[in-house]
Amino acid sequence: MLATHPVVRIYARAKLPSRHGDLEVISFTDASGKRLDHVAVTCGDVIGASEVPTRVHSECLTGDVFGSLRCDCRDQLELALDAIAADGFGMIIYMRQEGRGIGIAEKVRAYELQDAGYDTLEANLHLGFDGDLRRYDVAAAMIHALEVESIVLYTNNPLKVEGLEDAGVEIAKRKRILSDPRDENVDYLQTKKSKMGHEL
Repeated sequence: MLATHPVVRIYARAKLPSRHGDLEVISFTDASGKRLDHVAVTCGDVIGASEVPTRVHSECLTGDVFGSLRCDCRDQLELALDAIAADGFGMIIYMRQEGRGIGIAEKVRAYELQDAGYDTLEANLHLGFDGDLRRYDVAAAMIHALEVESIVLYTNNPLKVEGLEDAGVEIAKRKRILSDPRDENVDYLQTKKSKMGHEL
């Protein structure tokens, strides 16, 4: 039986002047018309383009918004935005998949366990979750809705590459996106590298 992939459609587009320059934000609906929480933020005309520099970024409220030093999420987002703005071309697919898919409440509980000595992977497993519950089929559907032919993917995560390719996204190239470690996140980064296969 052939796997079926979700279909999404562009719902609305608006200018998004930002600290990184003039961007555009795009929202989507699913095939039934239900509005999605995920958005694309684009720079330049990506519609129908090939080799579009792309960051598929999972929401990290604590990092992206509040500047947490426990992770490298905001660093990766800022580096991707800077690269896209410098090129004048690219996109961020921003997915509401907090805490590698466990949600904000459980993520705070996982933080509590990390404060008690668990690493980031052990905390999720202790709570009864897989190490990473994120899916990339909807992100892929958003890329297809923009009629993008292929992407240059900014990621250190081989599971993200695999998930997008399985959902039919052509990845012309992958670029690592590396930030400087801090005392507060060096153990977190080491766990991602040694236990989760991230290329850091």
